[in-house]
Amino acid sequence: MRLSRKVRLLCAALVPLFGLAACSGGASGGGAAGGGNEPVKITVWSWDGTVEKAVPGFQAANPNIKVEVVNAGSSQDEYKALDNAIQAGSGVPDLVMFEYFAVPYFAIPGKLTDLGEFGAEKLKDDYVPAAWGDVTVNGKVYALPSDYGPSAMFYNAATLKKAGVDKPPATWDEYYEAAKKVRALGGDHYIAQDTGDIFFLLSLIWQAGGRPFKVDGNRVHIDFTDEGTTKAVAFWQKMLDEGLVNTKITAWSDDWNRTLNDGTLATQTMGGWLTSTLPERAPKAAGDFRAALMPQWSEGEKVGAENGGSSFGIPAAARNKEAAFKFLEYFTHGAGLSARVDAGAFVPNRSVLESEAFRNKAVDYFGGQKVGAVLAEASEIVGGGWQYPPFFEWARSIYGDIASPFYTSGKISLAQILEQWKQRCVQYGNEQGFQVD
Repeated sequence: MRLSRKVRLLCAALVPLFGLAACSGGASGGGAAGGGNEPVKITVWSWDGTVEKAVPGFQAANPNIKVEVVNAGSSQDEYKALDNAIQAGSGVPDLVMFEYFAVPYFAIPGKLTDLGEFGAEKLKDDYVPAAWGDVTVNGKVYALPSDYGPSAMFYNAATLKKAGVDKPPATWDEYYEAAKKVRALGGDHYIAQDTGDIFFLLSLIWQAGGRPFKVDGNRVHIDFTDEGTTKAVAFWQKMLDEGLVNTKITAWSDDWNRTLNDGTLATQTMGGWLTSTLPERAPKAAGDFRAALMPQWSEGEKVGAENGGSSFGIPAAARNKEAAFKFLEYFTHGAGLSARVDAGAFVPNRSVLESEAFRNKAVDYFGGQKVGAVLAEASEIVGGGWQYPPFFEWARSIYGDIASPFYTSGKISLAQILEQWKQRCVQYGNEQGFQVD
């Protein structure tokens, strides 16, 4: 889940089966470890609980390789621990989980292994294009996607019907009109909530064709004035200005759960992984919720965006790279993938997304809807060419501080917030040794 950085999982019911210094410290040696019959132990840092499900099968097939999965903390804690281990030259794990936006941070300074040396390119066609792009930096693949968050709109059909909206909004113009009808119900009824979620705003920008971050090696260009970005920001500004969005309820809070449960929050646009937590957060709304593609900017279009997702890479200082890649391939493509999907992982593998079992499973919580088919399509239509700056982990942490005054007072605009954010990012990025403008 986005703010808490928990695992993005798809409801198991969907699937019945199935700065810039060079890397320092620690020898990379042992590249062939695990390739023969000599015993070897690999350490995997992961906050995704489904990875452990793949361990028994892998060890049975590879008795000479022992796998230890360690939860090194939330993403931020894990990244800090990895940097510390690299600098200390000891304690570097063999395989590490990264959110997609964190891959460039470790790849550009040479802290990750180019997986091309293990033939990772052969796996490319099994991934939806955007997921593969997330782990590719300067033409090289530094991680393999393990879970995915295509943006989708989850809507309470009963609430929309009560407001006189008989079908989910297909365009953002329709969404705007529906928002006014939902608000007319009075009380706490809103079509959406937002208290400064940068990932939601970026998903709107992404879908609208905005590409505010451009990365070329050490050079980073940030621009929030391109046509797509301007269009998306202006639309959401209008929604906020007209009081059509609940700016008091924060996602993942008890109040959020309440509004999902009682139907006063009519829609939530988030990553597909919301299917795993929605039933437990809104059990009273069972049968009312449905999933749909994000509304489109133009009628007849089908373009999507991402909101979350993770991957696994091998640190350049890892000692057992070959064994690590063998396990990585196993749980992202081999029999281990089935074990993870059975446990609820939502993965960007076409072999899963295109399967009849995934697409045709009716889910009771969603009123018998075949939610898998919706999320599979959402995964395929994600717009390409998106990039994150290599220091985005820091950047996202300060966005809330900048945005908070707007959401509490409304005194400045989203465009001004983004401009302030840009200036902070430029200053920080340059201090870290990047060339940012």
